[in-house]
Amino acid sequence: MISLAPGTKVFLACRPVDLRNGFDGLAAKTKLVIGADPFSGHLFLFRGKRGDYLKALYWDGSGLCLFAKRLEKGRFIWPPIVEGATTLTPAQLALLIEAMDWRKTVAPPLPRQPLLV
Repeated sequence: MISLAPGTKVFLACRPVDLRNGFDGLAAKTKLVIGADPFSGHLFLFRGKRGDYLKALYWDGSGLCLFAKRLEKGRFIWPPIVEGATTLTPAQLALLIEAMDWRKTVAPPLPRQPLLV
């Protein structure tokens, strides 16, 4: 599991990208697709066309880190393909990497206050 510093945001590009890109190509896509600085210390996730491959780009303060995962069977759960990006919580990132449905990790609404009768 990737350990993230407190305050680190996780951005997920919603459109598939060419994952033959390495450090420089994905850093450029971070600016173009997500609209963020790749050297900001946030984590940027990119998906492949088939949905079974992802790459993550992260600036750790001394250099860019590139992480990749390809599933041997099945596909990751992705948001709908639209322009731009979405943000994930660290818990949702952990579920995504494990190929679990990260969309179901939304906090439930608070229960209503009981009324005195």
